[in-house]
Amino acid sequence: MQNEVVSREEWLEARRALLAKEKEATRLRDSVNAARLALPWVKVDKDYVFETPEGRKSLADLFDGRSQLLIYHFMLGPDWDAGCTGCSFLSDHVDGALPHLNHHDVTWVAVSRAPLDKIVAYKQRMGWKFPWVSSFGSYFNFDYHVSFSPEDLAKDKVFYNFTPMQPADANDELPGLSAFYRNDKGEVFHTYSSYARGPEELIGTLMILDRAPKGRNEDSTMNFVRRHDEYEEAPKAPSCCH
Repeated sequence: MQNEVVSREEWLEARRALLAKEKEATRLRDSVNAARLALPWVKVDKDYVFETPEGRKSLADLFDGRSQLLIYHFMLGPDWDAGCTGCSFLSDHVDGALPHLNHHDVTWVAVSRAPLDKIVAYKQRMGWKFPWVSSFGSYFNFDYHVSFSPEDLAKDKVFYNFTPMQPADANDELPGLSAFYRNDKGEVFHTYSSYARGPEELIGTLMILDRAPKGRNEDSTMNFVRRHDEYEEAPKAPSCCH
């Protein structure tokens, strides 16, 4: 369905009205960012251990000498054959940002419960370079509410995105992003977490599509997305969606 076609003058009037909303959204985003930075912190007292290509590392080790750590909770369970399509979509946007993050005192690491060999194989398939470690055998994913045991899913509710939810709406793995700070004494603090569509702004392709004539052109959230090696050679003319 094509949008209404109008004169240039009518279009300019409509565009100015939209610009006012865009500026309002920008101001609101600035306000949200300030509130995020003002959140209180929680000291991390547990000794989490991760399997990495360089051997076993603690949460503090993952900072790699920097004071800030962003962990992407990548959905790849111990018995999964491949990584989550949506997590893969987001991760396609990370490698180019790594030099900028690292030189701004921020380390990015993906964490999954899959064993390290499964992570390494999928990372090779996707051609990614960002650090990715295994929390297999650790309570890390469960403590940060992105992994759920069969016992969890058998309960009346599970806790995700800071809210009790129906187990039928959950999964054994769910996505999220968590931030941590390490001070000069080596103490680690949990500063922020975001789940569900929270990390969506990290996906630059979506931000670009939002400005295209058809937008995201989706029937449900990101239903058009495939792993980057699973797309057809050329999209079908009428729609990018299935």
